[in-house]
Amino acid sequence: ASAGEIAALKAKIAQNPADHQGRIDLAIALAAIGEKQAAMDELLESFRRDRNWNDQAARKQIVQLFEAWGPKDAATMDGRRRLSSMLFS
Repeated sequence: ASAGEIAALKAKIAQNPADHQGRIDLAIALAAIGEKQAAMDELLESFRRDRNWNDQAARKQIVQLFEAWGPKDAATMDGRRRLSSMLFS
C-alpha cells in the first residue's frame, strides 16, 4: 500500500461514507502498512453501518486479520472486544 493509494481511498470514503468496499480496501491497505487500529476502525464502521453487506464481508475481513495477527496481539484482543460488543448489543 502506498501513501497515495491510502489518501485516495480516504478521499473516496469522505465523499461516500456508505462505500463499504472502499472501507474494506482502505482497511486492507492500512493493515498492510501496520496501521492495525485504523484498519480495525474502518472494518468495524463498515460492519456497524450494514452488518450483512456482501455476505458479511466486513466481519469476514475482521476475522482474517485476527487470524493473521494472532490471538495474543493487542489489536486482535481489542478488535474482538469491540466486535463482540457490536454483535451482542
